[in-house]
This record gives sequence, C-alpha cells and structure tokens, in this order.
Amino acid sequence: MHDPANILFVDDDPRAGELFLRFCEGGPNQVRVFRDPAEALAHFKAEGADLIITDLAMPNMSGMELLSAVRAHDPDVPVIIITGYSTVDSAIEALRLGATDFIKKPYDTDELLVLIERTLEGVRLRRENRLLRRQLKDERLRYGMVGRGEAMEGIYRVIDKVADIRCNVIIEGESGTGKELVARAIHNQGPDAEKPFVVIDCGALNETLLESELFGHEKGAFTGASHTKAGLLESASGGTVFLDEICNVSDAMQVKLLRVVQEQQVVRVGSVRPIAIDVRFIAATNRNLEAMVEAGEFRHDLYHRLNVVKIVMPPLRARREDIPVLLQAFVEEFAGRYHRQVDGFDAQSLERLQAYDWPGNVRELRNLVERHIALADGPQLHLDPQWPGAVDAQGTTPALDADEPDLATLERRYILKTLERLGGNREQTARALGINKSTLWRKLQQYEQAE
Repeated sequence: MHDPANILFVDDDPRAGELFLRFCEGGPNQVRVFRDPAEALAHFKAEGADLIITDLAMPNMSGMELLSAVRAHDPDVPVIIITGYSTVDSAIEALRLGATDFIKKPYDTDELLVLIERTLEGVRLRRENRLLRRQLKDERLRYGMVGRGEAMEGIYRVIDKVADIRCNVIIEGESGTGKELVARAIHNQGPDAEKPFVVIDCGALNETLLESELFGHEKGAFTGASHTKAGLLESASGGTVFLDEICNVSDAMQVKLLRVVQEQQVVRVGSVRPIAIDVRFIAATNRNLEAMVEAGEFRHDLYHRLNVVKIVMPPLRARREDIPVLLQAFVEEFAGRYHRQVDGFDAQSLERLQAYDWPGNVRELRNLVERHIALADGPQLHLDPQWPGAVDAQGTTPALDADEPDLATLERRYILKTLERLGGNREQTARALGINKSTLWRKLQQYEQAE
C-alpha cells in the first residue's frame, strides 16, 4: 500500500473541478482543486505536491506559464497538461518545456485516472531509486557489497571483528552468494589492505599446474621451466590468499597446504630451500567441509587450521529483503556500461523477482538484470515471459529446494537445469553460471559417474 499522493487540479472551469473531485472521492489520493492558477502556484510553493494537473488555456495565467513557474521552483514534480484539440501543438511545446504528459479534451475520466496512476508510479520508482542509491553508496564504500537485511548485517559484524586480526577464515555458501566479495571485504577493511590479495581457483587447475602456481619453481625443475618463478603464495606475502573451491584440492595437495598454513613457509618445485611468507588464508567452498571431514573426503588437520572463524553466506532466498537494493545496484551498473536510460523493473516484475527462489543466488540475479538491460527498449524493464522463474499452473514459483535437499544436490539440480535451458551448450552454461568451463566439465563428469 502506497502513501496517499497530494494532487493539485487547476482548471478555470468549475464543472471540470467538481467532476474531478467527484471521481476521486473515496480514492487513495488527496486532491485540491483550484480555479485560479496563481492561487494554485502559491499553495504549491508553500505546501508542495506529488502531481499537478492543469488546463492549458486559462485567463490571467496560462497552463504554460504555470508550468514554467512550477519548474523554476521544482524541476522534478510531474505536471500533466489538459489541452483542447486546437492546442495540441501547444501541449507538445509544454512537453518540451518539462511537462510529464498531456491529455486531450474531451477526456474520459477513467483515462485520466490511469494516466495519474502511471505517473505516480513513476514518481514512486524515482524516489525509491534515489533512496536506494544513497544506501548503495554507503554500503559499497565500506564493504564493497550490497544488502542491509539482518542476514547481511550479521556478515558485516563478523567482517569488522576479523579484519584487524590475521586469523584464517573459511567461507561456506552456495555458488553465487558472494564468498569472494566477503574475502575481499575482510582484506580491504584490515590494516594490510594495500598488500596483495591473491585469488587461487583450486578447481580450475590440475594438480601439477596448481602446485607450480602455488609454490613456484626453480629453473629446470621440469620440462619447460626455462626460468625461476615465484609462486602465488610467495607473491602474496604480507597480504591475503583466497583459496576458492578448496573442497576440490586433492589429498596430496592438502598435505602440502597444511605445511604452508602451519609453518608459513613455501618450497619451490625443484628446490629444498624453504622461503618464509606471511599470509592470511581465506578458503571458500560451496560444500560443507565439516561433513567432508567426517566422510574422510577432507583432511581434519587442514580443516581445523583454516577454520579459526567460519562465515556461512546466506542464499538469496533467505535475504529477499535485499533484492530491491541489489536490483538497483545492477541496474545502475549495466545501464552505465551499455549506455541505456533505464529506471528499473515495473511493480509486477519486482513482485515476481522477490518471490523467486534464486537457485543461482546473486550471480543469477545479476545475469538476469544484465540480459534485460542489454535488450531494453524503454526506461522501464519488464520480465521476459520465458524467464525460468515464471509461475506454474498453481500460481506458485517452482523451487529446486522444495524437498530441502543438501547443498550438493541443490547445486547439481541448478547446473543441470541451466544446461537444459541453454540446449546443452556447455560454454553458454558456464558463462551463465559464472564458473570456468573446466569446473563445469568436472562437475558434469562427477554427476555421470554418480549415476
């Protein structure tokens, strides 16, 4: 339910004002009728208004003169011009001078009320956008993330507590929840923000390449090692190493990582000389590492070394109150990138977006906004009817987690659903999911073996 809007109706014809009052009686808005434009202008300057509707042809002060005076005082308040057929050119001139819209006499009152509601909806959308922009600016300046709901406030509190101490952190959460953003926020809020923040995607490299990338190598250590190379762990000394998809690291590599985490030393491939480093480790996973430890799939000693503090990222369906501000952030990002004049989604689309379960979380929402802005043909966005979040026959949104599956099962369903939607195209699927093609290939191989 929206707050009542204050509407000023200006027409020197008393019958027009009486008819408008009668038609608005019992409605949600507050209406004031004026026969004298000067009196209406004085009231507007003193009290303001959400919308002004004015006739164009009036004695003493025309609707055009009233529009100019209103615009001098307030460049944003919407103004609807009422015009006769003989003055349509003047109405078009009024639009050029800042009128929001116009309607021709004789007009149908229902038609005018539809125009009023459409105009007020635009006003509400712009106001909400301004508020969201202010909130976005404050949040982004501090954490580089968007969200002000209770779930995200809890994440921010943990970030503030651990940023100043160089303890290791595990971040768990579904794909697309923003685990790397949290890792960056911890690093950027700390005293070593100017030091390196190195991202290592443990799922994108095979074990041989991963070892070389992490630890570096000496010249001649293996075929193709034509020069000595410092590893990423060595290069990150003084800063933070973000181990993404730590759950995909082999047992042998876990042993080597454990030694680095415990001793803060690395040994390059082809060397026996340890090199001291000073690194904070932040590891991320879309699986439950504690359950993997219990199942013998992850080393308990490495887990406990990394698990000084654990942060569990909430899925987007658990923080629906943040969807409007996330939408605004992505609309601004892609409208600027693609040079589109876009305000946001219409009210019905917003309701559907907030009702959807978002198995791909914030990444899926971001991709949806980018796609709609790339194809936008006007300032207001409307959801693609082919969007997979369309309601089913019962009027509810199909949920991948209706039977409360575990995290791995939910991820499998989402990946396979996306692959099916994109006609089996793996390259497009990886892009839509925001993961590497090699990561997608490996997961699909796992699913085939499990079957």
